[in-house]
Amino acid sequence: MGILVVAEHDNSHLKAATLNAVTAALAIDSEITLLVAGSNCSEVASEAANVTGVGKVLLADDPAYADRLAENLAPLIAEIAPGYSHVLAPATTTGKNILPRAAALLDVQPISDIVSVESADTFKRPIYAGNVIATVKSADPIKVLTVRTTAFEAAATTEGGSAGIESLDSVHNDGNSAFVGEELAVSERPELTSANVVVSGGRGLASSENFQMLGKLADKLGGAIGASRAAVDAGFVPNDMQVGQTGKIVAPDLYIAVGISGAIQHLAGMKDSKVIVAINKDEEAPIFQVADYGLVADLFDVIPELEQKL
Repeated sequence: MGILVVAEHDNSHLKAATLNAVTAALAIDSEITLLVAGSNCSEVASEAANVTGVGKVLLADDPAYADRLAENLAPLIAEIAPGYSHVLAPATTTGKNILPRAAALLDVQPISDIVSVESADTFKRPIYAGNVIATVKSADPIKVLTVRTTAFEAAATTEGGSAGIESLDSVHNDGNSAFVGEELAVSERPELTSANVVVSGGRGLASSENFQMLGKLADKLGGAIGASRAAVDAGFVPNDMQVGQTGKIVAPDLYIAVGISGAIQHLAGMKDSKVIVAINKDEEAPIFQVADYGLVADLFDVIPELEQKL
């Protein structure tokens, strides 16, 4: 029957998280369809057609889908889904908002945040802040899944892809919700969830001004800046920089934790990083248990010296 992957985009470009979801889908079946729902998003559909492994692109182009409201998108997915065995989306804020609603309309149990595909009906997902990996087997006729993007490689893209694009006429707009506005953080640094290098700060930095030290270090490394929940709750940085169980899940090539003790909720969001470096003056800090390299020192001495030598 094939697999339907709900594409994430901004009406102009396909977001990288979609490519990870496609890789997860390919681990289940080779027949992949991408759903691109938005407004004036034909360029996204063309980009989606170039993703390796995608056989068809469904384009739902209507103002009702411009802001990807779950109340409008979920009925569209529920209408299309009976033609597929699985429905997948990245486990992002958008995906986690839309897919459970679609699953409810389909009367099936969604399986969230999968990190592994064991078979067409069996998947692995983390529970208890990632301390336990649960193996879940579903008997539902349609499996509805969100995919932890850091657990799967991104699918490749090629120019001149062969996937056909099919337009959908179906429009769902019940008027129960309306898009009011959004405030987007603008930064020249890489996006936190896709950066190869992440420099994160914790409560040990003591103030928002001290986070500027991390900015200089991150810029020299071409990386993004993250933070622990303690730093966010203290008002040092905005919550879109939070890494952890209730923040963003990251798995960069290099993760530098500065002044972060390593609470279990934070570790759940970054412990899959390829190389973890911890800088903390408390040698008993739990972060050292997962770090590949640890430096017991005062961050206010180490960070300026490190930034100067880079």
